[in-house]
Amino acid sequence: MKIKKTERTGRSEQDSEWIYGLNPVLEAIKSGRGIRSLYLSSGRHDSPGIVHIKKEAERKHLTVTIADIHFFHSRFPKGHQGIAAQAAPRDYMDLEEMLLIPERKGEMPLFIILDCIEDPRNFGAVIRVADAAGAHGIIIQSHRSVTLTPEVLKTSAGAAEYMPVAQVVNIKHAIQRMKEQGITVAGAEAAMGTSLWDVDLNIPLALVIGSEGEGLRKTVKEYCDFLISLPMQGKINSLNASVATGIMTYEIFRQRTSKSIK
Repeated sequence: MKIKKTERTGRSEQDSEWIYGLNPVLEAIKSGRGIRSLYLSSGRHDSPGIVHIKKEAERKHLTVTIADIHFFHSRFPKGHQGIAAQAAPRDYMDLEEMLLIPERKGEMPLFIILDCIEDPRNFGAVIRVADAAGAHGIIIQSHRSVTLTPEVLKTSAGAAEYMPVAQVVNIKHAIQRMKEQGITVAGAEAAMGTSLWDVDLNIPLALVIGSEGEGLRKTVKEYCDFLISLPMQGKINSLNASVATGIMTYEIFRQRTSKSIK
C-alpha cells in the first residue's frame, strides 16, 4: 500500500463515481470493484475502522491518499467519516440475467420492484434490507426514479456492492416478463388489499413498492396479481417505503424459513 499526501484528485471524475463512508468503501474494496483512488482524512487515518480499511487496501495494492478534512467537507455531506474512494461505476444488471439468479442458487425467487422511488435514502435502505432478507434483485425504472447515487451507496452501508439492481425503461413490461416466468406479483398498498399476515407468501414472488408520496401508480396496480397491506393502529396511515419493504420482506423470509425448518 502506497501512501501520499494531496488535496486534489488528479483525475477526471467522468469515468468514475464517488463512494464515501466506512462500510460502503470497505465493501467496495472487498467485493472487487475497481478502486481508482482511496482518500483518508489526515485527522482520522489511525481510527480502528480506517486501520481495517488500510489493511484491505494493502492486500489489494491500492494507493492511499491522505487528504485535508476540507477535501471531504467540500465534496460530501455529513457522515463521510473521513474516507472516500473513486471507483469504477456500479453496473446495472440486465433483467433477463437477474431472472436466472434464483435457479442458479436453487432458491425460490424474491424480487423487489420500486415504482418511482425518488428518495436516495429510501432506496439505499431498501437495498440494505433486501440484501439482509435474501432478495435476488431490485428493479427500478430509468426515469422518475432515483439511481445508484453516492448517497444511495452510503445509505446501503455497503449492501449495494452485492445486491443486483436492474434498470428498465418501463416496470410494467418488467412485471409482465416476470409473470411469464411464473412469478407472482404483489403490490404493497396502504389501507388496501389483504393483510400481510393473511397471505401465503411462500411462492415465487415479486413485491412492488410505491413512491413516497403517491404509492403505486394506478396502471402498476392493475398489473399486480394482488395487493397486500400492513395492519396499522396509529393515526398515520402509511409507512416510509423502506420500512414497509423491511417488514414485508422479513415476513416473506419468516414464512419461507419457518416452513423449511419443521
